[in-house]
Amino acid sequence: MAKTSRRDEDPRIISYNTLRKVVGWLGISIPIAMLAVNYVIGQCLYIQPSISNYYYTVSGNLFVAILCGDAVFLIAYKGYDNTDNWLTNLAGFFALLIAFFPTNPEPGDGCLIFAFPINEVRHTIHIVSAAAFFIILVIISMFLFTKSSGNMTPEKVMRNKLYRICGMVILVCIVLIGLYWTFGEGSSLDALKPVFILESIALFAFGMSWLVKGELLMEDED
Repeated sequence: MAKTSRRDEDPRIISYNTLRKVVGWLGISIPIAMLAVNYVIGQCLYIQPSISNYYYTVSGNLFVAILCGDAVFLIAYKGYDNTDNWLTNLAGFFALLIAFFPTNPEPGDGCLIFAFPINEVRHTIHIVSAAAFFIILVIISMFLFTKSSGNMTPEKVMRNKLYRICGMVILVCIVLIGLYWTFGEGSSLDALKPVFILESIALFAFGMSWLVKGELLMEDED
């Protein structure tokens, strides 16, 4: 009798893993898509101070679309228990708030095609939602993805190490952004676009964690 694989036993694994990979690819694609579209369509080489500031460029509609897509997939995703479900639902909810409550624009670079008036309430909702989104991703990567129902395979051990690394990378990026806003904003660091770089690293770690969870890499051997 042929050996039955986990995919044959549970057809939901394919759809769930596909969902996880979509979430991962969307996360990784955000900074790359913003830069590419702004350059190709907007003919603008200027890197915005943050990924959120691309909302006001020709990449803005794509920025909102990717965030909404990730939100829908996160909300649609069903984890192993209620905690998993609630956290992914919350992550999706905060992704929607990030999209629909944009940051205050930072004009002056020549790449912005419009700008909303400064609104501190809207800006605060955006910042709090972004922080909550990333913190939830840290919790999911470090504490939910690492769960195991039995003896761990060598691949699972490796995956858990990567999940924890991704979670720590996201957390460190959040802390460094907070430190920059507190002590470094308005200094010579501005020219390095630290928020954009740190957000991009955090999104890459987020995406990598979900891609591995979707078994793109380090899949258990049948």
